Order: sequence, then structure tokens, then C-alpha cells
Amino acid sequence: MPAIVGIVQVNSIGTSSVFNIGDVYKIMPVASVKTFSGAGSFNTGDYVEVYNHISSTNTFDQDGADQSILFNN
Repeated sequence: MPAIVGIVQVNSIGTSSVFNIGDVYKIMPVASVKTFSGAGSFNTGDYVEVYNHISSTNTFDQDGADQSILFNN
């Protein structure tokens, strides 16, 4: 069912984002990312104590691609 849309202002859209106005069959944004993080990197809270006396993050990656997103449609 068509929609009536008024004025739309878009300030910015991310690299793997989708902006659509109107009828659409399928929207499927695809993105791939690799994150290296050490022990205690993503801890959140008001009072967090992390004791990492001996910690290292191995960022060596010998292959060229981990997972292809070429044919994901």
C-alpha cells in the first residue's frame, strides 16, 4: 500500500546503511567487519574492575579473506 510522505531531510547515511521511501520487496544491507580486542575491551558498567596482568591480542592473519559477502543477495 503506497504511503504519503512529507518532507524528508537526511543528514548522513553510513556506508552499509539503507534509506528507502516507498514500496520495496526486499532490503538487505550486507557488511563484514573484523574486530581485534584484548581482554576486558568491551566491558561496560558503572564500576568495573578488570585485572589483566598478562594479556596479549594476536592480530596476525595470514589469509586474504575470512568470509566473502560477494553473493549474499
